[in-house]
Amino acid sequence: MRVVHESADGDRQVLATDVETADSLFAQVKGLMGRASVPEEYALVFPVRRDPVKVALGGLPVLGRFVDPDQHGVHMLFVRTPLDVLWVEDEEVVQARTLSPWTGSGEARADTLVELAGGVAEGVEPGDSVRVVEDASVDGVSD
Repeated sequence: MRVVHESADGDRQVLATDVETADSLFAQVKGLMGRASVPEEYALVFPVRRDPVKVALGGLPVLGRFVDPDQHGVHMLFVRTPLDVLWVEDEEVVQARTLSPWTGSGEARADTLVELAGGVAEGVEPGDSVRVVEDASVDGVSD
């Protein structure tokens, strides 16, 4: 698998060639915690689901306007290296941030989260396209 970025001007590049998917609850909770480093060609992809607690709170008259069940947060507690995090909804980047070790956090709407080594996603902007593709050879994409 690869993580492919296409900018608004049509330039395409591969952000990662070694891609893992955090499918299980345990894998999503663990994320990249405890790793001393993250290789530049590596990405951890989280297919995210609606938070059932936020869905329930969103249905309450008073709290509903303050809670968005499609908002997904990332924390850097026990993560020892900077990460670039992309919040992606329908293959469109909603937010791209570099989070600092131990103290960084962020939240945005997304159906997919992509965590990469810090600096790898430099130049990725909201509105750009990011896709996880199965095929190792993607036309018009440079490594």
